[in-house]
Amino acid sequence: MNTLPLRALWKRRSLERRGSWTRARLEAHQAEHVTALRRFALERSPFYRRFHRGLEHAPLTDLPILTKSTMMENFDDLVTDRAIRLADVNGFLNSDPGLNLFRGRYVALATSGSTGLRGVFLFDEREWLAALANIARPMAWAGLKPSLLRPARTAMLASTTPWHYSSRVGLSLASRFIPTLRFDAAELIESMVSRLNQWRPEVLAVYPSVLRQLAEEQIAGRLRIPLRHVSTSAEVLTPATRQLVRQAWNINVYDTYGATEYAPIAAECSYGRKHLVEDGAVIEISGDRILLTIFDRYTQPLIRYEISDMVRAIEGDCECGRPFRLIEAVEGRQEDVLYFRSRNPRSSPIAVHPNSIHNLLETVPATGWQVLQEDEALYVCLNGLRDAGAAAAIERAFTDFLFSQGADPPPVRVTTTTSFRRGATGKAPLIIRAGVRAKAAAQTESS
Repeated sequence: MNTLPLRALWKRRSLERRGSWTRARLEAHQAEHVTALRRFALERSPFYRRFHRGLEHAPLTDLPILTKSTMMENFDDLVTDRAIRLADVNGFLNSDPGLNLFRGRYVALATSGSTGLRGVFLFDEREWLAALANIARPMAWAGLKPSLLRPARTAMLASTTPWHYSSRVGLSLASRFIPTLRFDAAELIESMVSRLNQWRPEVLAVYPSVLRQLAEEQIAGRLRIPLRHVSTSAEVLTPATRQLVRQAWNINVYDTYGATEYAPIAAECSYGRKHLVEDGAVIEISGDRILLTIFDRYTQPLIRYEISDMVRAIEGDCECGRPFRLIEAVEGRQEDVLYFRSRNPRSSPIAVHPNSIHNLLETVPATGWQVLQEDEALYVCLNGLRDAGAAAAIERAFTDFLFSQGADPPPVRVTTTTSFRRGATGKAPLIIRAGVRAKAAAQTESS
């Protein structure tokens, strides 16, 4: 019998008591855990002894930033189990491990490498239990209370890739106490509709790009499921998708922001405010990136670890009373910024923020969109376009917008598609910067 689900729910209950802490108590908790983590890393990790040399007693904010590339280049010296070698972990991950543990001890996960470099992450039993407890918290924050006497039917549409975080979480939490239908987010929409109509879930965890299609299917009457709770993660959740869900099921969507390295980083409470989950990490918001110092992750310490997400923090308190800081939005990864040649030949490339793209396309009469920047053109791929005559107007609007930003617009081409480009984990990014010259422009801008 898999006892992990019950143990994770029990641990989650103890974590939730921290929601009544004062801010001062939370900051004392953070300071205590940062001190213990730094001490352990200096004792057990040759990498951190080099990386933090001369800064052993410096404030956390004075320590150097750890990038994914630096972590991966120094993996063998960074981990604190001196018998671990990255080559062995990669071999294990490539063997389709399922629920097996690396060296019989560690949950081994990897990122898809969508930013150009795959990350590898290890959790021992205690660390994985804490991760499962944390990932279960957003449902409680949204007001959903699990019942062992009447467990809600749940559907989880995410990745089924064995080394991906969402897949491993789903397998770890599989239990008769949580009846769940799991299938891949890349499955054809017709198949999803058929399977969901048979299962009739009340709770749904799904990528936003898939949720938008399902809401359209529910509104059209082809999907008929009695949802009372929907949560999203892993992609940008747009206002238009939230509105479609309200129209389809008369419920709100609760969005979670996280990463394989630490999840959730932030989650929405029942008041719809997004809180940073600060009792498990120090989370520094710094312009176009965030920095994570994660407590109780001693196998692979991550101290001031960089994630290139653009996040806006806001001041103020929430009616829910939690002591955690608020963020207004996760605006996407720095890698989602599009760069265009300036009309002024002496100027740097023009950067176009993903939010501007969202504003342009959220009102388009289609069930979904994806923008692909290639060298020769900018492609706006639309799914379920309901007005065939709208393509030319969209092309003009996009071209005029780029011109207004000072760019020398490339040809803009609207195409229709029945499915979007998805990565190895089933995610369908809204913006894909694929062109060689586009990538070179981005590197020039960031250097």
